[in-house]
Amino acid sequence: MTSAEVPVASGGMSDSVRLRLQQLGAFAGLIIIVIFFAIVSDNFFSYDNLVNNVLVSVVLVGILALGGTFVIITGGIDLSVGFGMGVMGMIAGRTLISMNLPLWLGILLTLLAGALIGFINGFNISILGMPPFIATLAMMLICQGLRIVLSDGGASIYFDKLPAFQDIANGELIPKVPNQVLVFIGAAIIAWILLNRTLLGRYTYAIGSNEAATALSGINTRKWKIIVYTVAGVFTGLAGIVSAARLGASPAAGTGYELQAIAAVVIGGTSLAGGSGTIVGTVIGALIIGVLNNGLQTMSVPQQWQYVILGVVILIAVYIDMLRKRSTSTLG
Repeated sequence: MTSAEVPVASGGMSDSVRLRLQQLGAFAGLIIIVIFFAIVSDNFFSYDNLVNNVLVSVVLVGILALGGTFVIITGGIDLSVGFGMGVMGMIAGRTLISMNLPLWLGILLTLLAGALIGFINGFNISILGMPPFIATLAMMLICQGLRIVLSDGGASIYFDKLPAFQDIANGELIPKVPNQVLVFIGAAIIAWILLNRTLLGRYTYAIGSNEAATALSGINTRKWKIIVYTVAGVFTGLAGIVSAARLGASPAAGTGYELQAIAAVVIGGTSLAGGSGTIVGTVIGALIIGVLNNGLQTMSVPQQWQYVILGVVILIAVYIDMLRKRSTSTLG
């Protein structure tokens, strides 16, 4: 079957225009938030704060959200990415420090471990027929335990004797720009290419738009959903590597990151119903979360209220998505 025969959401150009307007709306929201915090906080708009605080805080959430975009576009969900990131950090520590493997091999094994977790999620959902929420919730609990098991009783693993690994996050190929920011940008470019220029992306949208019709057209939707979750697992592995390189591998790493990653995807305009979403929107969503967290901190807003505000933002984003879906169905 050629790519032209793949079923896609109806609407053609109107869908494309709608996505662009969605991105512009999210970007406009980001600009408004930045202007607001620049006015109320003297230090917010400094280069040091924007790069070393805002952008650095976006990296891990953003990388996880990139993988989550593929999953949510198919109409699925992945709750395992936060604790999965923690497990990947511990695997990096065990392979590079405990086993003293070469740097390239430790990184490769960590990425493969992330892919394995994603593959298991995809297999449970596609082959065994488990609901995505339940399958990934179970994996989340498994990863929560594995973090402690791999830490050998709760001890962190540090990479002081492996500066080349630390440079993945903390080095500066470009002066005053941490390498972890470049890793995020590179990961976003790769994710954009996969979603917009490959069959994987085309099938991802098709499955989310109408999985039954996609299967009837001759496409093995089970196989492609497994691939989607496996790709998301690779991004989880990458986030684990960056997290470990930044601060060391901790058994507490990743807690709560799954919620922020999902929030970034939703705020960026990806529909929880599936079939619609963009990598650019996800990047903007991650930036909105980073700017909000940093701006509220500079205003000395208590952390509990930061959670409340972020929750309200997510509710607004989901409600806007619901309104858009109703408008689309009405026009259809």
